[in-house]
Amino acid sequence: MRYVYETDAYGPDPIRDLYWSTTVPPVSLPTLHGSQKTDVAVIGAGFTGLSAAYHLGQAGVDVTVMDAQHPMFGATGRNGGFCCLGGGTISNASLDRLCGSDQRQLYRQAEKAAVDLVDQFISNHDLDVDRHSVGETLLAHKPKHAQDFPALQDEIQRDYGVTAEILEKPELRQNGLGGAFHGAITTPIGFGLNPQKYASELLQIAQTKGAKIYANTPALRIVPTTLGYDIATPNGTISCNKFIIATNGYSSEDMFPWMRARFLPVQSSVIVTRPITNQEQTAQGWTSAQMAYDSRFLLHYFRMMPNNRFLFGMRGGLHYTKRSNELIRQKIRHDFVGLFPAWRDVTIDYEWSGLVALNRSETPYIGEIPGYAGGYAGFGYHGNGVAMASYSGALLSDMVLDRIGTRPYPKAFQHIPTQFPLGRFRRYMLAPIYALAQSVDL
Repeated sequence: MRYVYETDAYGPDPIRDLYWSTTVPPVSLPTLHGSQKTDVAVIGAGFTGLSAAYHLGQAGVDVTVMDAQHPMFGATGRNGGFCCLGGGTISNASLDRLCGSDQRQLYRQAEKAAVDLVDQFISNHDLDVDRHSVGETLLAHKPKHAQDFPALQDEIQRDYGVTAEILEKPELRQNGLGGAFHGAITTPIGFGLNPQKYASELLQIAQTKGAKIYANTPALRIVPTTLGYDIATPNGTISCNKFIIATNGYSSEDMFPWMRARFLPVQSSVIVTRPITNQEQTAQGWTSAQMAYDSRFLLHYFRMMPNNRFLFGMRGGLHYTKRSNELIRQKIRHDFVGLFPAWRDVTIDYEWSGLVALNRSETPYIGEIPGYAGGYAGFGYHGNGVAMASYSGALLSDMVLDRIGTRPYPKAFQHIPTQFPLGRFRRYMLAPIYALAQSVDL
């Protein structure tokens, strides 16, 4: 298979020191051998694919899921665990131009519905996913960013019907948010969780609904037939009436031509510290359980987990090579210490990286694939996939079942992303953007 980044970026190396894998038992699943028939085939066993399988199985549909590696191998199993608003980066002004103010409001309703979907799933099944944080906190990297918070507070009220809380710089430390910041605004929607605990439970519950799930079963090609589609794998074929592509940033360039260049994979890196003592937390002034991110263009995201380990992540990187990985390793430590200097001697126990997917539309695509009746895809969550990818799977199941209308489905999700220029080399478009962002973020 052909990919955008170096081959090693799609193998086991980026997750050799993945914290989440130490918190859940390994999942043992079979590899597909021979031929099999199913109503719906789902390619990709992450949040999107597993959510689709769960909702389809709940409706009594015969569904088969396949993954090129194993469930949760991609962004699902290695993200920061922020179940929050997002899924796209599009502004309200751009949404109004794209599809009008009514659809803009529906788009924002869908973002909130995505968080509610995960919340309700966890609550309904009484799941232990190490949940914490009341909403998400944005921290001002510069004084001028804090000056924009009142206007942002008004926008949050209009978009989501909730009141965001603003903290001035002197109030940060007394609220447990001590660091190199100039103010904060908290939107009371969302929470932090352990993504592998959540996804593992989603997988097991989907199996109880009848979903068949295969590991080490890459889809090589999708071939239309008179009865539907045949999906070729290395050791067999799945014949289906309908299919869903749920591979997001880990999609290959040659498995399904329509997907080629419609998304841009972007690297994201994460570190997790040893447990930080209460004394060390007090010394830094960070005692909060809030999940947070800063106002940089190339943002940092971070949270103190329930076991007092601190998770810290950042975007960036154009290559997956020994040299580039070492540079990322140095930078993430430099940035961590820059924001939390009292923790400069705190040991980093875990470190990993992964790929998130961007679309040119700045919105997720969740819909039918043009020219392929009964073929669907969901991708492009812009680094906020815990909630939106789960919601995408639910929406895709609604489409398969002809039940659209039961949950918000804005036109922006149906806007087909145009292809990025430069084909497999499109990641290099990020070089000048990263360079400019680093100068702006100083």
